[in-house]
Amino acid sequence: MKENHKWEKKLASSGFRMTTGRRAIINVLYKNVKHLSAEDIYMVLHPQFPNIGLTTVYRTLELLEQTGIAAKFEFGHGKAKYELTEEYSTKKHHHHLICRNCRTIIDYSDFMEDELTYIAKTESGLSKKYKFLIDNHIINFLGLCSKCRSK
Repeated sequence: MKENHKWEKKLASSGFRMTTGRRAIINVLYKNVKHLSAEDIYMVLHPQFPNIGLTTVYRTLELLEQTGIAAKFEFGHGKAKYELTEEYSTKKHHHHLICRNCRTIIDYSDFMEDELTYIAKTESGLSKKYKFLIDNHIINFLGLCSKCRSK
């Protein structure tokens, strides 16, 4: 997997080694299309890597977030969810639709060109006005999915 090389380079340039546990956690995030909590990742890894504890998963996710390899999302469900950032993932830039009832999270990239044009203008204006360097954004729309609306 070519991506491993990118992950290893990023960790090394940040002063960290690629350990077996880190590689396993990154691979779970890489292979899974869902947004995963630390507990979700632990449950996937535990059968194959019984020596990797939940604390290790939390610490590794914190490190991956700190180095820009993974992104952390608080969707209002009480548990942070993670996914690899665009540079390290097969997923392209996207935003989220979040059902308040069943907690389904839908990634979408529809209308992305229009959104990114608007966001670029907004970021530029905010950066100038507040002398603030914006390096990322998160867009989440909250509501009810079609299944919950039909109930």
